[in-house]
Amino acid sequence: MKDLRKYWGWIVFTVLVVGWLTLSFGPATLLLLSAVSSFYFLFHMPLPCGAEGRNGPCRHNGSGALMGCHLRQHRWQKFKMLFWRAHWGRLRRELFQSANTVLATLGGVLAVTSGVAATLQPLFGGGW
Repeated sequence: MKDLRKYWGWIVFTVLVVGWLTLSFGPATLLLLSAVSSFYFLFHMPLPCGAEGRNGPCRHNGSGALMGCHLRQHRWQKFKMLFWRAHWGRLRRELFQSANTVLATLGGVLAVTSGVAATLQPLFGGGW
């Protein structure tokens, strides 16, 4: 049961997808679910750190697609790469280095996209 608590974000993401498919939630609920799901995938999901080190990618346990491990140098390394165009290629390699990081990255991107769509939907006369 303790290991199951680490993956609570997948349940939130599943509810978000079901909400979009059935159109049973309003935009505020979809926006909230999207924000929580984005936070989980980008900053909380248990993943290997993957930050570049002297001996290749770091294999310590990290948290989220954009966060590193317990080492101070690794903690914000991937997140900071978002803001420097010269580092985007390296960030892409780190975000797509294994199946787990690909799932976390795609989940985060889909959740952010869902949040944007939930915000814009009432402006363009969508359902609800």
